[in-house]
Amino acid sequence: MHKFLVVGPSWVGDMVMAQSLFKLLRLRFSECEIHVLAPGWSEPILARMPEVTKTWVLPFGHGQLGFSGRWQLGRSLIAEKFTQAIVLPRSWKSALVPFAAKIPLRTGFLGEQRYGLLNDRRHLDKRLLDQTMKRYIALGLPANAVFTSEVIHFPKLEVDLHNQQALFKSLGLSDKPAVALMPGAEYGPAKQWPLAYFRELAEKLVAAGKQVWVLGSAKDAAAGAKITASGLAELHNLCGKTQLADVVDLLAVATAAVTNDSGLMHVAAAVGTKVHAIYGSSSPAYTPPLTENAHIHYLKLDCSPCFKRTCPLGHTDCLAGIQPMQLFDALNKK
Repeated sequence: MHKFLVVGPSWVGDMVMAQSLFKLLRLRFSECEIHVLAPGWSEPILARMPEVTKTWVLPFGHGQLGFSGRWQLGRSLIAEKFTQAIVLPRSWKSALVPFAAKIPLRTGFLGEQRYGLLNDRRHLDKRLLDQTMKRYIALGLPANAVFTSEVIHFPKLEVDLHNQQALFKSLGLSDKPAVALMPGAEYGPAKQWPLAYFRELAEKLVAAGKQVWVLGSAKDAAAGAKITASGLAELHNLCGKTQLADVVDLLAVATAAVTNDSGLMHVAAAVGTKVHAIYGSSSPAYTPPLTENAHIHYLKLDCSPCFKRTCPLGHTDCLAGIQPMQLFDALNKK
């Protein structure tokens, strides 16, 4: 039996996109086990992926080498007798655990000169594999396979209806149609639509008979407070009041989500919500929402995509030029 250890990525959106790889592996090897080595925060997301057999927590912070800890963790996994490791990150440290675990086939892109650590090293053709999701899927194919669209299967997260109902009661949410706003941009402000625009849009939506949920982590609470500062009854700042699994369940019942290019954008896409994705410094060609139910808002200025954390020109026109009324009209379009 095939038993995979997938070394997962460190970002929410990337972890959601990794489900496309897990789906492919299940189609190729129906009786396989898929274990995922990933940061602890990802457990709630991975628990909503029926393809995943088990999660192994990687107890290191983002960017932390932890050489001895990774080596010891790898040695503790020898007894699992994995048949193949698939290493999604391209860093040297990410390939260390599978090597220490003596997994016979260790697959990944070359990355940081990982000769020896990987013995199934793949060349990354950025023209063919022009999206993160495609790169993940390609590592689940044989080395000589030709990548085609037939191997692409979009992520689909499971929803807990019982938890969904409990959240409505505990958070005081109404039965009005809900629009979710996700103002977070973990990568940097060059990916964040202005908070004043989110606030204007939120107030227009409430006036039109909707309820608005501002979703995000505790880090986004201040942003949520600015968006909901008017105190309107149907404006809910839920940032920091929900866990990641709760956000999955809430997004599944929202009629639409307005979001920056962020991890929660990919969560919304994976539960079937209509996604209105706003792009500034990044590109919808590289990390699009993986759904047929999406509307992309992107100005394609000469200076974008720059892929910078902060605008190198100091104006963020790529985001400021996308007006709240444009989003409001798109949300109300039949």
